[in-house]
Amino acid sequence: MAPSEPNALPFRPKGEIPEFKEEREGWGGYIEWEKYPEKKKQVEEILKNYDFPAPPEFQLVPLPNTNPILTGERFKQYHQATGLGHIPDISWQYVLKEKSPDMIHVLQFPYNGEPPRDRLMENEITPNPLFFVRNHGGVPEIDPAKFTLDIGGLVNNPKRLTLADLQNESLFPRQTNIVSLQCSGTRRIEQIHEYPGDGDELINAPWSEGAIGAAKWTGVSLKKVIKHCGGLKDGAMHIELFGADTYFKKGKVYNYVVSIPWRKVKAGEVLLAWEMNGEPLPKIHGFPLRAVVFGYIGARSCKWLYEIKAIKDPSEAPVQRKEYLYYTPQIGKQNALYSNGFSIQDMPVSSAIMSPKDMQHVVHDGKVKLKGWAYSGGGHWPIRVEVSGDGGSIWYEVPWENLSTKYYHAWRLWEVDLPVEAEGWLEFLVRTWDNALNTQPTFVRSAWNWDLHVTSSCHRIKIYSINRSRPATAARLKLLEEKGIDIVPITRPLPFDLETDEQYEAAMKAQKGREPLE
Repeated sequence: MAPSEPNALPFRPKGEIPEFKEEREGWGGYIEWEKYPEKKKQVEEILKNYDFPAPPEFQLVPLPNTNPILTGERFKQYHQATGLGHIPDISWQYVLKEKSPDMIHVLQFPYNGEPPRDRLMENEITPNPLFFVRNHGGVPEIDPAKFTLDIGGLVNNPKRLTLADLQNESLFPRQTNIVSLQCSGTRRIEQIHEYPGDGDELINAPWSEGAIGAAKWTGVSLKKVIKHCGGLKDGAMHIELFGADTYFKKGKVYNYVVSIPWRKVKAGEVLLAWEMNGEPLPKIHGFPLRAVVFGYIGARSCKWLYEIKAIKDPSEAPVQRKEYLYYTPQIGKQNALYSNGFSIQDMPVSSAIMSPKDMQHVVHDGKVKLKGWAYSGGGHWPIRVEVSGDGGSIWYEVPWENLSTKYYHAWRLWEVDLPVEAEGWLEFLVRTWDNALNTQPTFVRSAWNWDLHVTSSCHRIKIYSINRSRPATAARLKLLEEKGIDIVPITRPLPFDLETDEQYEAAMKAQKGREPLE
């Protein structure tokens, strides 16, 4: 077995590299796997011939201080072995073209990336270049003029629609919704730091607090499209969504396939979107068409959507059946089964402190400004945000006027000036209450699960408090300023004595010395 990245051995072909032809004219990077089990079997046999790089260890050792943090060497080599080696390069070019230059590349391929924490907090509606990306495969290049969407399965009148059909307002009323999408891995780094779990870097990449955003999505309700196809028949209760990207898992190949319950569609909470913030969908976000599922984990909002099927039961595809499962704390590598986890759909209430950041040294005048986000899925919304400066004993409400606009399906940004008297290391927490009075567990351990999904506990950070309103601190800061020395980092020793001999002797005399009387 080849060593883990970044020292993975380069790819070496074993025999002739196969060529799988692209399915349709104008659909670059799209290979149809789901309709051709013989092709899937061929890939499975090819992959058996290789010793691919092992998954990198990124939990029990420090994460690389690099950007990208992880590079996904084994996923690149899966593509190389199956004649798809051009796809990782094409996908990376879309990262460079469409995403902000300061993005944090959590995983280079398949691309997972989040914006810097301060940049995420700049806008109530997240600009496209700063919106997080969580992809499972490469980026297909689809000509919108050649695009079609098939709607079939248990519908009365199966149809093939073009993008022009979907955008024809005489057929389908167009709508725009402000919706937050959140990866179920948001804040996973907290679970990793305290209690490591499953180490697959694709599904369990070390996300920080930036795998969330809010956008204005424009498209057509999936409910209207199903109605256009004559509605459902034969007891159909779920809707299966097919994405054009290629997805490798445990030595097999798939297209990206998930499902959502019909009740979600019937409630009008699934949009087929072609615009993001008033612009055509970026390629990396699913151009020309994607699903946006309100209040659910981001994994259900299928990108590069090309087929929809009405089915009786949840999808049997691995992303739906074998991933995004929530286990009890008693489940782990020793006993995990797909059947003893439940499928994650609604996002629970959650929040994060985005400023200051963990382990930051903060000079202040008795108040520390905190900024962050709050969100609740499943048809709920954040109604109250509370912060604590003492590890969770005393909580302060963020004034309602310091919360951003209240949307039915989106986050709220918040800020507060928290009174802080104490100095030294302090632990700050945030928790959110939604309109159903759901709130967050206090400790990471309460929400730990083997697959490291949904870090819904109170977000905690430690800061080193330097309170300038205290006379001794003010005097020390003034002295440092006169000498041109910064107080931070606190781990750097001061280059001068802390007091003169005369000052020390006067203090000892006032204290009556260090020793007790006989």
